[in-house]
Amino acid sequence: MKRLSKIIKLTFLTILFNTSLFAQDGEALFKAKCNSCHLVDKASTGPVLKGVIQKWTDAGEGDLLTEWVKNSASLIASGKSKMANEIKGFSAMDMPAQTISKEEVTAILTYVDSYTPPVASTTVIGTSSENIIPEVKLATNYKENLTLFYWLVLTISLLLVAISILLTSVLNLAKSDKFKKRIEQKNENENKSKFDGLNTTIIALIAVLGLIMFGNNSYALTFMQAGEAELAGENMPWLKVENSDLYILITINIILLFILLYVRNMFKELLGLIIPKQEKVIAPKKLLKLNKIINDIVPIEEEHTILMHHEYDGIRELDNNLPPWWVWGFVATIIFAIVYLLNNHIFKITDSQVTAYEKEMKRSEKEVKAYLTKMSMNVDETSATLMTSTDDLSSGKTLFETNCVTCHNAKGEGNIGPNLTDKNWIYGFDIKEVFKTIKTGTPNGMPEHNSKFNPIQIQQVASYVLTLPSTKGKEAQGEIIEK
Repeated sequence: MKRLSKIIKLTFLTILFNTSLFAQDGEALFKAKCNSCHLVDKASTGPVLKGVIQKWTDAGEGDLLTEWVKNSASLIASGKSKMANEIKGFSAMDMPAQTISKEEVTAILTYVDSYTPPVASTTVIGTSSENIIPEVKLATNYKENLTLFYWLVLTISLLLVAISILLTSVLNLAKSDKFKKRIEQKNENENKSKFDGLNTTIIALIAVLGLIMFGNNSYALTFMQAGEAELAGENMPWLKVENSDLYILITINIILLFILLYVRNMFKELLGLIIPKQEKVIAPKKLLKLNKIINDIVPIEEEHTILMHHEYDGIRELDNNLPPWWVWGFVATIIFAIVYLLNNHIFKITDSQVTAYEKEMKRSEKEVKAYLTKMSMNVDETSATLMTSTDDLSSGKTLFETNCVTCHNAKGEGNIGPNLTDKNWIYGFDIKEVFKTIKTGTPNGMPEHNSKFNPIQIQQVASYVLTLPSTKGKEAQGEIIEK
């Protein structure tokens, strides 16, 4: 009777725990199951869900709504739903079958019907409208969640293997002849109670775990479907793991760990019934020998041989040697210091910490420069910007005087080529247009310089040309006039 009462109490606590932890949550269900293809308030890959309950009810097909969500393709093929046939051509993709209950469908659609766009909260400092700072809402990091998911699933697998091994050992132990004979010698009711307690607790914990996993269908993992790439983005992993999924896995890990520890403790108790604990006795001679090697201890009966002659209030001092382990450790530190000195400072076979740090910093500086150089070379006529630093303009002037004065003269007033200092431009005066002209050349005789200059040099020359002061020279050409 007591066992039955215990099972009833554990079952009640299990149901209460499961109910409070996994109550239906329409918003969480929508994000876990529907958010990949449906938006709350507008059409996406899937149609708008807002008002679906009312529409199907008005059409007299409210009882088919759950069936449509569970398996829309099957309902369409049956031909018994007019609403399903009307919506089947909305997307080229068929909605995948869903493992979902009627209550969960109701929770999702109720959440969608009651959804209102969130109003961004703001923090106002002073009275100026420029001081309104919008609240930043952090998005779920699905990549990190997927990594944690892998580790949690691995931990669950290991715990299950360990529990399986221990349970098998317990069962084999209970079936052994030694255990049965020991049970007969001991108080039968006491040992039976222990074994029944093991069964009851394991059953209750497994029931808790089963209800958690059953309740977890409200937080089902979302796999990426074909055609969702444009919605998910390039960095979306193959499996969307929500934070709620991680909480469930952590809870399962804790419960399995508790089961493992409980079974292990029970196994030790049952094993103790068969094999009584025996005190390990070390032979006196072996103990003395071990103490002699490690601590150089003098036996009590021989301590009079190391008594020192002085005495204080009847207390005499023993002249013990230093423990060998301490002496060995001290000698080892001296040897290490000598080796370190010769290796790092005299022969310099290995770099010291300072030298290694300096070398690492130099390597890092080279890598940084190489990276910056590589990134700065990613410039073309669509991304060129006006350079204003003295160093860049000086480099542009040097390149201009070396390569451009033949056609445009030293001040840019024009010779064979047009005057670059007036407000008339043939191919455009914007930095991007000047960059393109220098890079690719023009049909009127301007050669391309892409083979001579790198993108940074072209940008420097173009920036220098746009800083040239107005100089009287060749007659203005072109119809594009700088405003």
